[in-house]
Amino acid sequence: MLGSRRSRRRLTTALAGLGLFVTGAALQVTTTATPAHAATTHRILFDDGHAEEAGNADWIISTSKPDPLAQDSSPSSETDWTGALSSWGVALQKTGSYSLKTATSALTYGGSSTTDLSNFDTLVLPEPNTLFTTAEKTAIMTFVQNGGGLFMISDHTGADRNSDGYDAVEILNDLMTNNSVDSTDPFGFSIDTLDISSGYPAAISDSSNAVLNGAFGTVTKSLIADGTTATLKPADNANVKGLVYRSGYSGNTGAFFATSTFGSGRVAFWGDSSPIDDGTGQSGNTLYDGWNDTGATNAALALNATAWLAGDGSTGGGGGGGGGGTCTAAQLLGNPGFESGNTTWTASSGVITNSSSEAARTGSYKAWLDGYGSAHTDTLSQSVTIPSGCSATLSFYLHVDTAETTTSTAYDKLTVTAGSTTLATYSNLNAASGYVLKSFDVSSLAGTTATIKFSGVEGSTLQTSFVIDDTALNVS
Repeated sequence: MLGSRRSRRRLTTALAGLGLFVTGAALQVTTTATPAHAATTHRILFDDGHAEEAGNADWIISTSKPDPLAQDSSPSSETDWTGALSSWGVALQKTGSYSLKTATSALTYGGSSTTDLSNFDTLVLPEPNTLFTTAEKTAIMTFVQNGGGLFMISDHTGADRNSDGYDAVEILNDLMTNNSVDSTDPFGFSIDTLDISSGYPAAISDSSNAVLNGAFGTVTKSLIADGTTATLKPADNANVKGLVYRSGYSGNTGAFFATSTFGSGRVAFWGDSSPIDDGTGQSGNTLYDGWNDTGATNAALALNATAWLAGDGSTGGGGGGGGGGTCTAAQLLGNPGFESGNTTWTASSGVITNSSSEAARTGSYKAWLDGYGSAHTDTLSQSVTIPSGCSATLSFYLHVDTAETTTSTAYDKLTVTAGSTTLATYSNLNAASGYVLKSFDVSSLAGTTATIKFSGVEGSTLQTSFVIDDTALNVS
């Protein structure tokens, strides 16, 4: 932890002379990052490189890999493709709006392979049974952070189908807690180590939710046939939401199906593989037909969630926000990493800085609010127009450094607002080493010009620094 910042140096580069201003016009600055979401065809990659066919499992859309169309180029029924997920694949294929592939090797992002994640909108992990490598975890997390959709399907604890010592619960929890991108509960939930033998978890009542009420139907119930649930932690990610709950549970416990966001991407979790099983796998596998179970609406849940993850505007998209199918994917904030110095943002003196006393997350510049060890207020803001029909996500990396020793009193606070909405408040109690990604769904602001503002208020003694870098306001 650093001590008082009162003696820190102000900007000394020529950039400081550019002044602090923001134009009255809407600021819509795109970056060089390639949006993950396709404009029309939604590209879905099903993983089969992590023992998804081990034991009695058959979690594939087709035996033809990577392209299921090689088995049947115009499937009309689930048996036209061979695999326990063939119903899922055929249903998407028949819409004419999806391009489906299967990955059988290591997952990469930014490579030259035809199944590289940069070529897709959504990655489906249907009960993986081998650990992801360090490189794969970086690829997956970066893919989501940059706008991709991630569909994680677990099974009950102890379902180690290839007897390598790891089940899907452990593997998916490892992905979320042991990666090089963000291991601080990035999605806002953890998977429970449970084996729930049976049940029909019920959907919450939310007519505006695109996953529960989408183009593929209305979700009322799902199915547990030896599965698990998740514990939600909204304090770590305010966008996490339970959609389907085990009987007798609600709120932050017993979530059988949940959604969240990370960076500009979307995440879905399902606690059992039985609901996606259509019972038509390869010869020798005895499977359960959960897809067509009349006591549940598993097909609608799987298909609506796939559409939402891929940014399909026909389902409402954007986590119940402003998706309308007419949005051009873009990053709207100007000077998002502050590398242009005092431009685009309106900031208190010395906030945008390349001082070496606090490290930037990337590059040289960052926004450093407070840290003086005396009563002080710093602000940082930028106005931006969010187009109508868009889903929008605000994200930024935050590092909180403090000399306060209390573990119970918030003496120094950072408030984050978008328009008139307070998104979050952080304090000296959130101090931690390194930067932590924060992400918020601001789709409700679509069609308006809103001011994104960070306000840091420091008490009279003992410094707390709120350091922000790599901001983004992504729409799709």
